[in-house]
Amino acid sequence: MAKAAIMAGDGLWQAIRGEAQRAAAADPVFGKAVADAILVHDDFAAALADLIGRRLGGGAPERARFTAFSSDAFRGETDLIAAAARDLRAIAIHDPAIADLLPPLLHFKGYVALQAWRVSNWLCRHDHRDAALLFQNEASNVLQVSIHPAAHIGSSVYLDHATGIVIGANVVIGDEVTILQNVSIGRDGELPTRSPRIGRGVFIGAGATILGDIGIGDFAKIGAGTVVTSDVPGGCTAVGNPARLTNCPEPASAA
Repeated sequence: MAKAAIMAGDGLWQAIRGEAQRAAAADPVFGKAVADAILVHDDFAAALADLIGRRLGGGAPERARFTAFSSDAFRGETDLIAAAARDLRAIAIHDPAIADLLPPLLHFKGYVALQAWRVSNWLCRHDHRDAALLFQNEASNVLQVSIHPAAHIGSSVYLDHATGIVIGANVVIGDEVTILQNVSIGRDGELPTRSPRIGRGVFIGAGATILGDIGIGDFAKIGAGTVVTSDVPGGCTAVGNPARLTNCPEPASAA
């Protein structure tokens, strides 16, 4: 699918179904799996709830439980589906290896982990804390992505590769953020405990660690393996351990 069509944002579910129908026709072996995952469903919310259940549930009862929780969340707050759609489009737009919507929906564990977090956050906000923590635990066990239900994450977010991502309670992550594998974002050991705030359009490289009561400004870049414990101004790149600033749009003091 042309990326311009994806960016337009119209008919996402119809676009996904069209891709699924073409994939099923091209490969009868894969076709049954595509039909079960996509074509049997009436809308994107139903397909996504079933996908979360399939990925997190170890058996039929667990799958049904995770699917039901997800369906309840999507019915209770339609903005969750709008955010999930923007997350999916963000992958297709920004990942040069992907041109369609179906592959990241079915196969990218970072995508399903993020949508499972959206359900867990909804459960947490509606006083279902034990169910929310169950989602976090299973996503951590099965997908190797641990996002606390009390984190705050925007939309058009891309967890690329995703293995080893840990995001703690009360972390704030803005829209259009990309996070690579083995990234840790959370509180430091000092009191009072505070969590990082990540601005819009930030890129966080593999193996980076961001800790404490700090802010990462809009469109900043955090290099692979960087350890950040101080503010990073918007537009700057932080590299190294401890982090130092480079490529800032205006002169900035060292981190």
